[in-house]
Amino acid sequence: MYLSEKARRSVLAEAERLRLLSPTERDLLRLVREPGFSRWLEQIKATGGCEHPVYLAGSTTTRDAYTGEVLRHYSTATEPGGRMPVRCRNRRANRCQPCSYLHAGDTFQIVRAGIAGGKNLRESVRRNPRVFVTLTAPSFGAVHRATDDGEMCRPRRDGAACEHGNRLVCHQQHGKSDALLGQPLCRACYDYVGHVLWHAYAGRLWNRWVHTLRRHLATAGGITQTRLREHLIVSFAKVAEYQRRGAIHFHAVIRLDGPDGPDSTPPTWATAELLTCAVKSATASVWVRTTDSPATGERVITWGEQIDVHAIRSDAFTSATVTESAVAAYVAKYVTKSVADAGGLDYRITEYESIRCAPVNAHLRALMVTCWRLGGLAELAHLRLRAWTHTLGYRGHALTKSRRYSTTYAALREERAAYRSEPAALLVDGSDTVTDAHWRYVGSGHTSGEAEIARGVAQDLADLRSIRQRGPHDE
Repeated sequence: MYLSEKARRSVLAEAERLRLLSPTERDLLRLVREPGFSRWLEQIKATGGCEHPVYLAGSTTTRDAYTGEVLRHYSTATEPGGRMPVRCRNRRANRCQPCSYLHAGDTFQIVRAGIAGGKNLRESVRRNPRVFVTLTAPSFGAVHRATDDGEMCRPRRDGAACEHGNRLVCHQQHGKSDALLGQPLCRACYDYVGHVLWHAYAGRLWNRWVHTLRRHLATAGGITQTRLREHLIVSFAKVAEYQRRGAIHFHAVIRLDGPDGPDSTPPTWATAELLTCAVKSATASVWVRTTDSPATGERVITWGEQIDVHAIRSDAFTSATVTESAVAAYVAKYVTKSVADAGGLDYRITEYESIRCAPVNAHLRALMVTCWRLGGLAELAHLRLRAWTHTLGYRGHALTKSRRYSTTYAALREERAAYRSEPAALLVDGSDTVTDAHWRYVGSGHTSGEAEIARGVAQDLADLRSIRQRGPHDE
């Protein structure tokens, strides 16, 4: 094809300009020139600026069950690239901030509904006894701790040293961002095996604790455990959080319902005070025995000495710190975190050499090495420690709840989807319909230019939320 001298120079100038651009800038230029850019931007806004969307291709057709008439049809054939992005739904804030924000909001609704009603639960649930509990892991060795008000970390005056010659003393004052926080004063003294095994059995310890709590409640009520369900039901929601020392602890809402669930009232003897006493006694008495191994021996897994139990007050009591909304917000805050927030990893370790190269501190690396080595023992194979090396041996979910505590994540997602598609749903309201859907996975993630735009969308939405929270009259 013949080009005039002017056109040739224009092409060469454009090529030179593109050569000077970074790969991200070139990708942005390509993206905005695409004919379907406006529609793609609408899709990214609909996902909230998700950092790692999943792309699907397919169609959904809704027909009248009797006549076969098509009432609603959607296909990705006319979408940019013939695909549609959906949220990744990752709860971890370090992986996807927009989706973790949405997940935290759903968690807030789940927890608060179980405390104050809503989401198909009556407000009368507020009258049921409710406590907020924090259960911790035991000590596996002295570690540096955060201090305030001039308090020293480990001010032992006797200057005693451990058997390895290290003085278990620290006269510093550590801030919350100090790299020494959670680090052992003597790594040789630290019980890394006990730490990993505690994580491996933490889920089993929790389950046994719930059973023990029911038994102690039955004893306090003067009835047998087999008849407890005739009088009350124990409902709960708990979230797991990593401390700076790399140990899990649990925050939980415990509620006593009547025999018919949250809409019924427990017997008069089942008070918040009695529940508090039962929680403390169950925590002190429950234990789990580990598998006997020639390498680790047989160990007894228990809770740590630090335990907090507080009755949950109504939001109307503004002087109280443990209120319905405060507890729900507290749990929602920690459900978006992972071991990475304690300095660990949020991806799986598949080979031993990866531990040596992992960007973690020496303490967490020692825990990972212990996981890997114990995971190679035949008698401990059922614990699957190598598969959970990145989580330091803990393999439980971030949030777990009893079936009748409140609503579910799936129900909230369905409610949100129904709200967003309400205008289209009106077309088929009151009709018996049949839906035929065919979807397939076609990709995930962003290119560098797409990621830049998605981050801008997410930031704009975050700024808009901040403005709404401050209000029009706030500075």
